[in-house]
Amino acid sequence: MESEMKNLPDIVVKKVAWRLLPFLLLMYVMAFLDRANVGFAKAAFQADTGLSNAAYAFGAGIFFIGYALLEVPSNLIMQRVGAKLWMCRIMVTWGLVSAAMMFAQGETSFYVLRFFLGVAEAGFFPGVILYLTYWFPSNNRAKAMGFFYFGAPIAFIFGGPLSGFLLELHGIADLKGWQWLFLIEGLLASLVGIWAYFYLDNRPADAKWLSNDERAWLQKVLDDENKDKLGHHSGSLRVALANPRTLHLAIIYMLIQCSVYGVVFYLPTQVANLVGREVGLVVGLFTAIPWICALVAAYFIPSLSDRLGERRKTAAMTILMSGAGIALSVALSNPTLAFIALCFAAAGFIAVQPVFWTFPSAYLTGTAAAGGIALINTFGAIGGFIAPNIKRWAEATYQSPSAGLYILAALTVVAAVLLLTVRQRNQPFLNQPSTHLS
Repeated sequence: MESEMKNLPDIVVKKVAWRLLPFLLLMYVMAFLDRANVGFAKAAFQADTGLSNAAYAFGAGIFFIGYALLEVPSNLIMQRVGAKLWMCRIMVTWGLVSAAMMFAQGETSFYVLRFFLGVAEAGFFPGVILYLTYWFPSNNRAKAMGFFYFGAPIAFIFGGPLSGFLLELHGIADLKGWQWLFLIEGLLASLVGIWAYFYLDNRPADAKWLSNDERAWLQKVLDDENKDKLGHHSGSLRVALANPRTLHLAIIYMLIQCSVYGVVFYLPTQVANLVGREVGLVVGLFTAIPWICALVAAYFIPSLSDRLGERRKTAAMTILMSGAGIALSVALSNPTLAFIALCFAAAGFIAVQPVFWTFPSAYLTGTAAAGGIALINTFGAIGGFIAPNIKRWAEATYQSPSAGLYILAALTVVAAVLLLTVRQRNQPFLNQPSTHLS
């Protein structure tokens, strides 16, 4: 009995991880695929609709305007009504809007549907980050978030070939390949959303798959952490939103997301140019490789950060690795080396994010966590809007197809400097040993 109580932390954290993380990962795969599949559809969609490069960039980015407008209210609603209901609503509606992209015929319909896709998905990502704080003690959170961040690379490891395959269904049932792409991937998200309602539990107190002792231990640890945060006045929404730390982190996250979406929306096209093929199944398979590298990095770098109890330097070096990869992917004339650089770029901008999210979750709790995390992610959404548009602007202004990526690489340097200045006071988990998730 004494041995069981001693091992209780390991047992509980492993149970929670195995129960929740695979499903949350599946949800994120669906989310990332539905917001980024426009990159795979780009060439065929533009050819069929006559959409210009400028219109494509604006439409790809306008998703994040709709997303940003409703981030904070969506997260506050989730805190009030519970994750299972709100995550179901988010996924079902965004899946239906994503499927409706098959009806886009020109600039106006493309803009409207991309905007409402952002509206429908608003609150999903910060909602999951908030949800993880309900279940994982702070010294396990970086690794838990690292597992969740597998979603983006997995979306492309499997979604790349899937999207390429769906594009090759062109002509079946009189539908274009890109129409099949939006229809199938959108409906899959809605189905997962319905499943979420029956699978997720709102809080540890609702988890029948934990024993009474396990629920009691987990709730006590989380309550003790929240009391400590409240002692530092981090439970008020007004205080959190007005806190310079929150704004500081929001700007960093905006810069990180500039690097992410400046690459993601154009990666299939860039890989197609490197391998000398049109976007399809073969390019989809090649596109999966950088995301495999990102998957490995998303496992090892947050785990290393947990073991070392160090966040700032780890995050700064990781985003600098991404920036170097972005710049070298266009600076190198050798296609193989340029492709390897893309692998480092993807690995860096994916792996830095779970480490980054340990900063706000370390000092925010309650309503402040719901609002503060959503506000930070809102700035990230703004970065997602800026990225494709600043990339196109730089290419047009400097008459160079490389200029946009060089600017995005420079922004990662700014992000790294700001990461090194993040305050870490009142964050006791940085010096605590972590309980292993695996």
